[in-house]
Amino acid sequence: MAIVSVLALAACQILPGNHPPRPVARAPIAIAPAHPLSAAKAPPSAAPSRAPAEAAAPKLTPPGGPAAVDIGFLVPLSGANAALGRALLQAAELAISDSGNDNLTLLPRDTDGTAAGAAAAAQSALASGAEIILGPLFSASAAAVAPLAQARGVPVIAFSNDRAVAGNGVYLLGFTPREQIVRVVSYAHAQGLSRFAALTPNTAYGKAVVAALQGTVAKDGGSVTKLASYPGDATSTNDLSAIVKAFTSYSARHGALMAEKAKLARRNDAFSKAALKRLDGTDALGDIGYDAVVLPEGGLRLKTLSALLVYYDLDPSKTRLLGSGQWDVAGLGASQGLIGGWFASSPPNLVQRFQTRFAGTFAYKPPRLASLGYDAVALAAALVKSDPAQPFTASAITNPNGFSGYDGIFRFGADSVAQYGLAVLQVERSGFKVIDPAPRSFRQLGE
Repeated sequence: MAIVSVLALAACQILPGNHPPRPVARAPIAIAPAHPLSAAKAPPSAAPSRAPAEAAAPKLTPPGGPAAVDIGFLVPLSGANAALGRALLQAAELAISDSGNDNLTLLPRDTDGTAAGAAAAAQSALASGAEIILGPLFSASAAAVAPLAQARGVPVIAFSNDRAVAGNGVYLLGFTPREQIVRVVSYAHAQGLSRFAALTPNTAYGKAVVAALQGTVAKDGGSVTKLASYPGDATSTNDLSAIVKAFTSYSARHGALMAEKAKLARRNDAFSKAALKRLDGTDALGDIGYDAVVLPEGGLRLKTLSALLVYYDLDPSKTRLLGSGQWDVAGLGASQGLIGGWFASSPPNLVQRFQTRFAGTFAYKPPRLASLGYDAVALAAALVKSDPAQPFTASAITNPNGFSGYDGIFRFGADSVAQYGLAVLQVERSGFKVIDPAPRSFRQLGE
């Protein structure tokens, strides 16, 4: 069976300007939009949305005619994360319109960003007849929604990346730190790097990164030579300086440099004088102890940490910095210490295509996670198109050949967590460069 394109299957078409792919065995289900919206025709973002009927490809219908399918959509539309929730909902509305199926109805519900709010939102959506729930955003909210949906036999596709809430009908569409770290570390090892270190926050996220690093190194070869952590709320240079200094063994290496300079000065011969001159401008001497550093941070703290690493004499041209999806933000190349670093993320051409599409409809650039809202709804639409009578069975959702959306190919494994086909990107002064493309099918991954 081919990979299902959840966008294209929903509308029986492909992205405008693209050529149909040649048939490939075990290719994912594509979720390519078919009917671009103009800004003037943007669907409302506050009321439940029903896609307009379009004279598109003929629809698959169960005996007796098409039946309406209600899709619960749970996101924070109030509270601290209302802006992200609104963008997720707008992306979902765009997918509903693109589906070309006027029998799909979106049931938006506000979770308020809390577990209690998510439970109330789920109860409301279920009472209104939701056959699948998309969302909520946070793990505590997903945990609160799970038993309510399970009691009705309704699957949940949450946007969380906390593996602890997956299973028993709850699937996670969020990007997990494990797969990002596995991808970039495996690539680094294939390029000849064998000694790995990690500098991570002392949080559940940081611990997940370390576990992924250790598991990947154990599988691929090499060694983890140094681990260090910092408080999860540390932000300033003062908070982080001593930790980074110890992580780079700066004191010992600086001491070794001073001792070498003193020894060369005492010799006072031509060879020693030349060697002493070559040490001008250096601040430490000796092997730092690792070839690559996993630095799974973002924002100001990432910039602070990378600057401190350089300050304490880590040379990015000799010791590669490896990041997570948090690196996937514009302007990262403005930080000198991050140039040349590698990280794993979704195929940038697809991400850019979604952002352009979204901005053309809603007149603002979406947050990075908004594409999850589109892909989730497009996935639901594709499943309905594939089997209108029983679209949301576990076997349909966990199709091993996978799906293809704006974040590349993905599938839900036995653990109910989405596995993505990620690209490896390199940070450059002017942006990012793809140095290892994302796979187009899970067969390319040998799976």
